[in-house]
Amino acid sequence: MGRAGGNIAAAPIELAIERIRAVYRSWNRDTSVAQMRSDWDTAFGGCTAPVTCERVSAGGVDGEWISPSDAREDKAILYFHGGGFRIGSVSSHRDLIAQIALATSCRVLAINYRLAPEHRFPAALDDAIAAYGWMLDCGLKSANVAFAGDSAGGNLVLAAMLALRERRLPLPVSAVLMSPWTDLAATGASYVSRAEADPIHQRPMILALARNYLGAQGDPYDPLASPLYADLGGLPPLLIQVGDRETVLDDSVMFTDMARAAGIDVTLEVWDGMIHVFQMFGAELPEAHRAIASIAGFLNRHLHIKAERGPS
Repeated sequence: MGRAGGNIAAAPIELAIERIRAVYRSWNRDTSVAQMRSDWDTAFGGCTAPVTCERVSAGGVDGEWISPSDAREDKAILYFHGGGFRIGSVSSHRDLIAQIALATSCRVLAINYRLAPEHRFPAALDDAIAAYGWMLDCGLKSANVAFAGDSAGGNLVLAAMLALRERRLPLPVSAVLMSPWTDLAATGASYVSRAEADPIHQRPMILALARNYLGAQGDPYDPLASPLYADLGGLPPLLIQVGDRETVLDDSVMFTDMARAAGIDVTLEVWDGMIHVFQMFGAELPEAHRAIASIAGFLNRHLHIKAERGPS
């Protein structure tokens, strides 16, 4: 595939960007939410990874176990997909989730939490907590469960842990956040400094998604809606990955600063030249593979999967 003149191959990141833009270009003001969701699942669905997929009801929440052949029964990851709380599903994220499952040799429970505007905050959060409770009821120990999520799903990872802490319930052993949306008020300087570099997400769009999720009277500074404004003490170790081209970059940078000030063990990886949730684009981006390898290393250290298996 070439650029003008046909002699210069398109950079891998441009191929990923074009996949996203192709979907956005097909939408207009008359496009229904149902059509947007269907289009997103069609564009990003599919999975060729060697995993098994089993539909389950996780505490009343539609979910799916995505498992590599060598996964153990006593370890698991709970995954929350992104999509601005408006679109996205297990289907649209199945390949990314499968790649994480393969890299960690760990099964993953991914859930289809309720989406807005039909189900506004805190419906998605309630579903996240219900699914985790179901995992524990099935016999999994909190020390053998990690959370992971991207974008709005990264928000849910944090909000769920904060809600669990408030209820004095056991937290997962660690959590991975990819381009997490931590500030629904969109106050970060990167909304300006990265406006030209980010090919997809601009502040008005982010604020519209926040209103869609919270409703007209919702508070974007509610700590369970915007974890950036929470007391973060007591959270488990975190790995945060974010692209340098994202307007949402400061959602990760500011959150990392707040978490470290609260004494939390946080690893922040800022990936040069990368876009929002670039990990989804393994077919185009070698950086996606390296990022997932880093995620696997982090999760394996905390879930002790490789160490307990011994040398291969």
